[in-house]
Amino acid sequence: MKTLQKVLAAPLIGLLLFYQRVISPMTPPTCRYYPSCSQYALTAIRRFGPLKGTWLAVRRLLRCHPWTPGGVDHVPPAPAAR
Repeated sequence: MKTLQKVLAAPLIGLLLFYQRVISPMTPPTCRYYPSCSQYALTAIRRFGPLKGTWLAVRRLLRCHPWTPGGVDHVPPAPAAR
């Protein structure tokens, strides 16, 4: 199961790294949150896998709008092992 999650997560991580290294440097910094949304998405996908990680990243993107104060918003901790 873990191998399948890694295989499914690899393209998402690749897209995020491409965005961070190629596209993001060409745009002005506008992030309202720390860590940035792309870093948040990377951490969420690595910590929770492609499905829940993507869901957390989408929720974070939906919270990013002009009426939010922003601030520090870390990825939730992984559940404790049983």
